[in-house]
Amino acid sequence: MRVLGVDPGLTRLGIAVVDGGAGRAVRAVAVDVIRTPVDDDLAVRLLKVADGVEAWLDEHRPEVVAIERVFSQHNVRTAMGTAQAAGVVALSAARRGLPVMFHTPSEVKAAVTGSGRADKAQVTVMVTKLLGLTVAPKPADAADALALAICHLWRAPMRDRMAQAEARAAEIARTHRARLAAAAKATKIRTVTK
Repeated sequence: MRVLGVDPGLTRLGIAVVDGGAGRAVRAVAVDVIRTPVDDDLAVRLLKVADGVEAWLDEHRPEVVAIERVFSQHNVRTAMGTAQAAGVVALSAARRGLPVMFHTPSEVKAAVTGSGRADKAQVTVMVTKLLGLTVAPKPADAADALALAICHLWRAPMRDRMAQAEARAAEIARTHRARLAAAAKATKIRTVTK
């Protein structure tokens, strides 16, 4: 499976493509940062983000897009810009019919380091090791984008199994309710005919 991982941001948006193989095998395909000048108008900055993401989608043809879920930050303005950039990425993926999955920062950290409280340096070290890179990806936004893709590759099979189990449980419950209703109806009919 090929995943486009995105660490959303308006000034710096980390973007990476990682291929997943058998088991937990992962391979970095590409990683970079899309930058927008802070003095540009917001609409122009969002357009630059969209253009950059769409170029990556066209070039790398991922099967799914994994985006970091935006949480409130102390700086509301930064949080708004991050959320707007994430929305642009999700829209670009949806236009191509690609599934979009959101992962929390703690999910990503736990997936690649084993601890949901890991810091950015620990995430970068583990991403570098997991992907067998000779040089650590910089800036941290690039490492975070790689971590998002790895997180999705490792969590997606579990999510799929959970969804299948939930669907099976729902089907069993529907069948059980139908049988109970049929039995109740048969009992009522026998009672009336006596």
